[in-house]
Amino acid sequence: MTHQIIPCLWFENQAEEAVNFYVSVFRNSKIENISRYGKEGFEIHGQPEGSVLTVDFEINGQRFTALNGGPMFKFTEAISFQVFCDTQQEIDHYWNKLTENGGEESYCGWLKDKYGISWQIVPAVLTDLMKDPEKSGRVTKTFLQMKKFDIEKILNA
Repeated sequence: MTHQIIPCLWFENQAEEAVNFYVSVFRNSKIENISRYGKEGFEIHGQPEGSVLTVDFEINGQRFTALNGGPMFKFTEAISFQVFCDTQQEIDHYWNKLTENGGEESYCGWLKDKYGISWQIVPAVLTDLMKDPEKSGRVTKTFLQMKKFDIEKILNA
């Protein structure tokens, strides 16, 4: 058996809704399994029998679990998911989809989706540009002024 690290995303009660959203945003994604609360343990978890407990899903080969665990914990920017994009069209797609209906734009390619999860929508070329000491300063100065990354401006820096 291959050991993997699988992020578990704690939602109050929107796990299935959120996963359906992510599956609609990311082309190479799928729902693997949905488990439901039973009557056992109700005195501890307080969730109605038959309601969604977890949703196992995959985005671009990365497995995730979404958990309906109640209101105790919230997402913060301390954890984010990086999405590396080859084209401006990809950046625009993910940026627009993930910020729609209540998502929030931030700076330097960061955003929060409507569920409070932080994402970094990053041009794949940025990694190589930042390795070049002659270019990295100009590139950094350029992208620090951006919310959504503009690949052309970064390449021209």
